[in-house]
Parts: sequence; structure tokens; C-alpha cells
Amino acid sequence: MTKTGTGPRIKTDLHVHTVASGHAYSTIREICEVAAQRGIEMVGMTDHGPALGAGAHPFHFSNLIIVPRVLSGVKILRSAECNITGSDGGLDLHDELLERLDIVHAGFHPFTGYEGGSVEENTRAALAVIESGKVDVLVHPGNPLYPLDYGTVVSAAASNNVLLEVNNSSGVSVRRGSEENCRSMIAEAKRLGARLSLGTDAHDASLVGIFDNALKLIDEAGFPDEGIANRDAASVSEFLHSRGRKDIAF
Repeated sequence: MTKTGTGPRIKTDLHVHTVASGHAYSTIREICEVAAQRGIEMVGMTDHGPALGAGAHPFHFSNLIIVPRVLSGVKILRSAECNITGSDGGLDLHDELLERLDIVHAGFHPFTGYEGGSVEENTRAALAVIESGKVDVLVHPGNPLYPLDYGTVVSAAASNNVLLEVNNSSGVSVRRGSEENCRSMIAEAKRLGARLSLGTDAHDASLVGIFDNALKLIDEAGFPDEGIANRDAASVSEFLHSRGRKDIAF
């Protein structure tokens, strides 16, 4: 985990999964305990939407209001990783649930309604998601199963103030072959002024706050840290405010 003189370089992890996702292995308390030990200020509780097999039930997301705002000194964002269910950019959670969340992630996953198509079809789906106003972060867009026109997608993300995720797990434990797509996306983001989010996609507490793979790609491209929206809790709050999200009382 890359560190600075004041702790970890990236101090929030907006993409983590709890046991509610069905194929993850830690509770939110366990995640926050590890996050606190690693100097992580904030985590996003982004369990999978219901279209992904054993993903979380809609009741899980409606009941997130009971989860404490802070555990072990770590701030918690109530979130979801929605599945993109069609080329029209449809999602597997209703708008009324999305409106209750602090931040909404969405991404392509097999067996959730959209199995991918041509670059043009995938790009059209990604654009629909970005332009919908419902999603704050497009996750693991480097997935080689869903190739995209990165110039078009990044331009839309910049125009709509949507973050593009550099996923620390992509190309390592899952989505092998993502690296070149991620490099293309980061280069376009640097050129066009789009902002990025670094996420671990941790499915176990042991992986929370470890961004080494993502930071390697960032540094290879010379992408500025100022363009990473989840540098710390303050930068996340600034981003959410810029998206019109309500202030959160932690």
C-alpha cells in the first residue's frame, strides 16, 4: 500500500463488499476494523444488486439506514454496485432505492441481463448509464468482456461529472486482460480532464485499502492525484456535493 508522510496515499475505499453480496466474506464491522488499521478514513458499502445471482436483496439497500455512519472511526457511505441490465443502461435497483443511497456505482457483469455486444453497443449502454444522472461511478470499465470506445466514454464522463473507476482487482484476481483497457481509459481521462476513482473491489476485509495495482497504472500514465476524487474523505464529500448529493452528517 503506497503511503505518504501523512498515511496512505489514497485514504478512502469506495468499492468494498460485505457478506450481503453472497460471494464476499467479511462484515462491515470487520471491514472498518481493517480500514482503521490502514489509515482509511471512509469506505463505501457497495454490495452487488439483486440481478447478480446471490447479490443483495432490495430490502438490504432500503434498510441501510440502520447501519451506523461511523464504525471504528471509519466513515461509511451507503451504496450499491448496480448491474447494468441492458443496452439501454437499465439498472437492477429502482429509482426510489437509488435515491436513498449516498453514492451509486454501476458496472457490467455477466449473467445479469446484458451479456455484452460490439464496442458500439457496449459504449451505447455505458453512455446511457453516464447520462442518466443516477450513477456516480462507472466501475471496472476496463473489463475486456465489455470493450468500450474509451474516447467517447471518457468524454461523456467528464461532461456529466461521473467518475471512472480504476479497479485494483481487475487484471489480478478477476477480469484478466483489463490492463491495456485501463491504460487507454486513464490516458483519455488525463487528456480530457475526467476524474477517476480508485477502488479495491475488496470481497474480503484483508484487501481493503490496498491500491498498489491501480496506483501503478495511474503513475505510469502520469495522471495527477488531484484528478482522483477519492483521495480522502474531504475530496469525496466535495465530489458528492458537486453531484448535488445531500450533505452527510457523520
